[in-house]
Amino acid sequence: MKQFPLRFYAFCLSLLLGGALLPAQEQSILTAYERNFLRASLSGKADILYDAATDERAEEFIGGLYEFALDFSLRNMDILRDDPDFVTLTALAAQGVGLSGRRESVASLWTVFSSLRDTVIRVEAVNSLALLAPGDPLMTERLSQFVADQNSLHRSGLTVDYITLSACTAALGRVAGPAAIPLLFAVMVAGYPDPLTGDAAAALESLPDQEAYRRYLGEIIRRSPPGEKAAAFEAGLRNPGFGDADKGELAETALETALEAAEAGALAELRYAAVRTLGELRWVRAAPLVMRNYTLLYQDYLMGAPPERLLEAITALGSMESAEAARMLSLQLGRLNDRMERSGQWDEGLTLCLINALGELGHRIAFDYLTYVAYLSYPESVQDAAREALGRLQW
Repeated sequence: MKQFPLRFYAFCLSLLLGGALLPAQEQSILTAYERNFLRASLSGKADILYDAATDERAEEFIGGLYEFALDFSLRNMDILRDDPDFVTLTALAAQGVGLSGRRESVASLWTVFSSLRDTVIRVEAVNSLALLAPGDPLMTERLSQFVADQNSLHRSGLTVDYITLSACTAALGRVAGPAAIPLLFAVMVAGYPDPLTGDAAAALESLPDQEAYRRYLGEIIRRSPPGEKAAAFEAGLRNPGFGDADKGELAETALETALEAAEAGALAELRYAAVRTLGELRWVRAAPLVMRNYTLLYQDYLMGAPPERLLEAITALGSMESAEAARMLSLQLGRLNDRMERSGQWDEGLTLCLINALGELGHRIAFDYLTYVAYLSYPESVQDAAREALGRLQW
């Protein structure tokens, strides 16, 4: 039998050994850094991590090294927790596992967060959890409980770590998704300082499922106390992720709720804000509600209430593209014309507002009422406005 050359066997053996040594080589890089880490002083350990991050092969091992450093911190936290070098090292390792994408470190990060009270460390740990644990049910539960506990402390007048809570609200939005909406909204309306309130709003606005958030705000407007109704409506108007249709839906809900509420006085400002928004958006679907609001405000005006809210209601009606709104405002102008003819009394602001709204509506039902203005002793400003409105009527 022909014998294969010895060199052929040597070549095959080298291929086998080379393939087996590749993982061992990567492991030896990590082992070398771990050995150096253990030998370094406490202050020098962070330098080891910094140096490792600049290694051209860092992506092969850096996550494992950060985890190794976290494990060191957890093993020694009882005696080192107040040492500034320990804080620097632990924060760096907590940040590093997140940036390296090491999902295996989620449990270690939570242990760091829950076991240590240093704000710098906790913020870095929870920031990394936001990167590594989206959709994780256990982390959702744990972060939710932490935020709920902080809200309870705040309501009790006790001290809250605002910086850590801010980081947790941002992380909760990313980890829990739509499930975080009630808690984040509770943070937003709890009376925290402005930066934290804004952070909670930003977390809500960054949720991928904005439709779920809009539905939640609608339910708050319908069912919650007046203060929360107003906060929900304002949050919806501020949200850059909501389009005009979303804001129109919320404004319509707010106006309907305010008109039907027993505590109408407590919801007056919500009602006025909703009417202004509906007018600005030209949300025609809400025309019947806007007309109900106008009727109530006109009755208040007849009872001596200032005209400002009534003028807002008329302006909103002018944007509704509704024949019924045009009929209602035309009849109102007719009543003003009758009073002017009989007594010479008139309200310039109210008259001009009605005429402008009728011009905006452009419905021909207003023709006779606008034409009659010319036969009365209104000032030139009113006459000019009536002529302009007549020119805008559609036939």
